[in-house]
Amino acid sequence: MIYKCIFRLLFVLLISYSNFSFSHTKKTAKEETAALLKESTRLMRAEKFEKSLILSRKTLSKAIAIKDDNLIAASYNTIAANFDQLAEYEKALFYYKKGIIYANRTNNHHLKNWINNNLGNIYCFDKKEYAKGIYYYKKSLKYSTKIADSSEIILTKLNITWAYFDIGKFNLGLPYLDYINKYHKKHGDKSTIVALNMLNGMYYSHVNNPKKANFYFEQAIQLGQQGNEKSDLSFTYQEYANFLFKTKNFEKAYLNLKAYNEIANELNTEEKLKKINVAGINLEIDEYKREIDNIKTNHQLLLEKQSKNKLISISIISILLLIIVFSYLYFQNSQLKQTNKLKDIESKIQEKIITASIDGQEIERKKIAAFLHDNISALLSAAALHLTIFSSKNKNNSEEITKTKAILIQTHYKIRDLSHQLTPSLLTRFGLFYALKDLCEMNSNSTIHFNYHSNVSDDTRYNEDYETRMYYIISELLNNIMKHSEASKAKLTLKEIKSKLHIQVKDNGKGFEIKQYQTIEGFGLNQIKARINTMDGKIKIISKPGEGTTIEIIAPIEYKAKSIV
Repeated sequence: MIYKCIFRLLFVLLISYSNFSFSHTKKTAKEETAALLKESTRLMRAEKFEKSLILSRKTLSKAIAIKDDNLIAASYNTIAANFDQLAEYEKALFYYKKGIIYANRTNNHHLKNWINNNLGNIYCFDKKEYAKGIYYYKKSLKYSTKIADSSEIILTKLNITWAYFDIGKFNLGLPYLDYINKYHKKHGDKSTIVALNMLNGMYYSHVNNPKKANFYFEQAIQLGQQGNEKSDLSFTYQEYANFLFKTKNFEKAYLNLKAYNEIANELNTEEKLKKINVAGINLEIDEYKREIDNIKTNHQLLLEKQSKNKLISISIISILLLIIVFSYLYFQNSQLKQTNKLKDIESKIQEKIITASIDGQEIERKKIAAFLHDNISALLSAAALHLTIFSSKNKNNSEEITKTKAILIQTHYKIRDLSHQLTPSLLTRFGLFYALKDLCEMNSNSTIHFNYHSNVSDDTRYNEDYETRMYYIISELLNNIMKHSEASKAKLTLKEIKSKLHIQVKDNGKGFEIKQYQTIEGFGLNQIKARINTMDGKIKIISKPGEGTTIEIIAPIEYKAKSIV
């Protein structure tokens, strides 16, 4: 009985000492982390993105170590904002989403407002996923209303108006525009005045009031030329050009289109210069490495704490042996858990590296395709129209001008075809199943025939990124059959069962030994397996030499987001 009393007393003393030491250390670490975060934010605003990213990464590690959700969320937001400024929108989106998870655990409505607004910007103006963008804008509006920040309410409602107008839903955006027009003079910011006039111009263009539309567009351009909001001024020139084309004022429309292209080129050049001045910091992989570092740090802290406990116990009581045995068993159990966790994280890192490489290829394809379609193709079309107007005004139909127009049009079509090859148009416009059906038909020839079967309607649509990933995975499997299998027949079967996509690719080729597939280089079966694992899916490979190959994939379906009405 006396041993139990002594043990309880010792335990209380140990806990009291540990709590005092821990609370004092945590307070100091929190102040230090907050100061680092403030400095990293200052560096970002000064456009010193490389230094800001390095410092904010240290801040995140310290915030995670002291388990401060507010500082963790703010650190993720700073990292995301750096990538946002560098036009690395996929990375920015990843870290904003990380930030909002931790921000939602706090009462910091200011931070929730900013992160949700930034997410809305990414989805609406960079990814063109307006339903998601408007959803985050409305969440941002909820928090800016809670903190009664009038200027933030104005800014968020302006973004919502812009998003609705951009997709032609003027009736849904009008109430927000009316509110901004009423309160902008009192609570609005000068930096948004250009956008406000542009939105008024867009609305009056929509309701066929040319006089007011022309007034607001001209006012937006005049104010934009006096300030530094190049992006808003660029959009204003573009929307004004659309309005002038609509009213058949072609000459003035082309002048505004030219101004838009010049500013857009300046902005693109500035983005490229920012990227050139920043070292390649792969924070996705670093994040997992930091987790390993944190585990090692926690392990070291555990040893230090254990050592202190031993010294205290020696000076207090004579039952040191019991405490040592207990601590040793606890340490061994913790060490085993830490070792297992390290192995799991290292495995995840390898999968993330493979996935990041493939994602990078897909993103670059989309970027190049978008650049060709939105910039080069647009410029060629504009040049052809310039020639048409010149010929019409000067009544000059010379053979040289006619041939030049024909060359421009032919070049436009070739660039469009190249854009479609980089990002298949059938996949973008009609979805995964149309694209796969066409892929089987295109690959079939006198040597091999691909049979396509699906119990899913051809016009079924999933999430755009999900469709792209599945298309390239299946495309690579079909390419492997053509290159290596020596098969004469192959079959692609697709089934949708309980929100999961079941894929089977089967051929009658020469087959192979399953153990050898890990040695295949490039985007082979090993890489496909890693890709499916990151999607929480499963892959099964059945093959023997001389008996053909069957590959079965089951992946959870990522459905397309519902539109906001």
